[in-house]
Formats: sequence, C-alpha cells, structure tokens
Amino acid sequence: MNINRRNFIKASVAVSTVSLINAPAFGNPSTRTYALPKGAKILFQGDSITDGGRSRNLDWNHVMGHGYAFIIASRLGYEKPNMNYHFFNRGVSGNTVPNLASRWQADTLDLAPDLLSILVGVNDTSAEMDNKPGYSVNSYTSDYRKLLSETKNKLPETQLVIGEPFILPVGKIKTNWNEWHDHISKRQEEAKNLAKEFDAIFVPFQAHFDEAARKAPAEYWIWDGVHPMPAGHELMARKWIDAVNL
Repeated sequence: MNINRRNFIKASVAVSTVSLINAPAFGNPSTRTYALPKGAKILFQGDSITDGGRSRNLDWNHVMGHGYAFIIASRLGYEKPNMNYHFFNRGVSGNTVPNLASRWQADTLDLAPDLLSILVGVNDTSAEMDNKPGYSVNSYTSDYRKLLSETKNKLPETQLVIGEPFILPVGKIKTNWNEWHDHISKRQEEAKNLAKEFDAIFVPFQAHFDEAARKAPAEYWIWDGVHPMPAGHELMARKWIDAVNL
C-alpha cells in the first residue's frame, strides 16, 4: 500500500468517526443538538406522579410539588444559576390523555415552554381495565398524537420529552400483575413510537425501575405499584436529567 493510499484511508476513517459522533441518534442524549436559551421555560405535564401535591397558587415553597419535577428543578436551578431556568408544574392527579387535552391550551400552549416534559398513561391503562369507553390503546395513541401535533404546530421550537409510563408489582398491581403488565406495555411501546415520530427525547422509566428492583424490593421504589417513594422520585429525576442532558 503506498503512502497516499494509506493517508486517504486514515482520513476516511477519521471523517467517518466524526460523522458517527455528530450524527443524531435516538436515545443517545449526548448526540442531541438542541440547546435551551437562558431564561428557558421548562414545563412538566402529567398525572399524580408529576402533580406531587403541588400548590395551585404562587407559593414557591410548594408550587413544584414534592416529586421528581421538584427534584429536577432544584438540582438544575442550583447547578445552573446562570441559565435562569423557569420551571412549571401542571400535573394533575388522576389525569389521562383526554384530561390533558381538555386543559392543553391554558396549561401548556399558553405557557409556551421551551421544553415540555409529559408523563401520562397509567390512568389510561386503569380506565381501559375498568372497561371505560374511549380508553383503548388505539385511543391513547391517537389522542396523544393529536396533542403532540398541536403542540408542534403552534410551538415548533419546543423540545419535547416523553416519559414512559411505568409500574412495579406492588399492592393491587401485583395482585393483577399479568393484566396490568399486558395493558401498560402496549402504551409504553406507543409512547416510545410517538417519541420517535415527534423527535422527542424518550425517558425509559420502566427499565430503570426494573433495574432498581433488583437492588431493593419493588415497594422500596414504588409504594403502591404506581406512585414512587422518595427514592423512586430521585431515580426519575436522575434518569430524566441524564436523558435530557441539560
């Protein structure tokens, strides 16, 4: 092999390596190219897991609730004071995707967040298991898609984050584990697919909780199979920050 050919191959390998490093890769936060501006609005949407007992007034001692959204806001606020992020929590206990839709304008679009994080699905799963109309997996997907489409149309620059709904075998969830697992796993797959469709960051909470449950009993992380213990909220906050890469 002559020197020129060897140099060409070395250069080609170098270019390929750089291309792989810079190429967007779903699920690999280190390769994402979005950047939030100073003073960015970060909004958390969802059900009771996000709600976290938040206040409905301007009392900043309680306005973020006491769950993962609070932990994320606390940590990023402390570590990045120069960014002056503004955090909002609009989670509402018991909410399903249709519930989100009914308040989407006031609680999401009017706030015009720079980053919108959504976690929803466990109540939709419970509603389907109770045979309530309008809560099939297909409805979950189509209704969720409508919300995301509306958001992208009206707020095209907003970075989306989709959290995976999750459960662990504790309490009534454990008693009826096979049915719960079967129903929610379908929504987990749909949430992941929607994240790909809308170029959203996907946070695979279920895998992280499954891994954690190998280190300590499931009830150590999620007290009733749905709602996290303090350690579970800390897990969520850490994995969210890792995935979103702020």
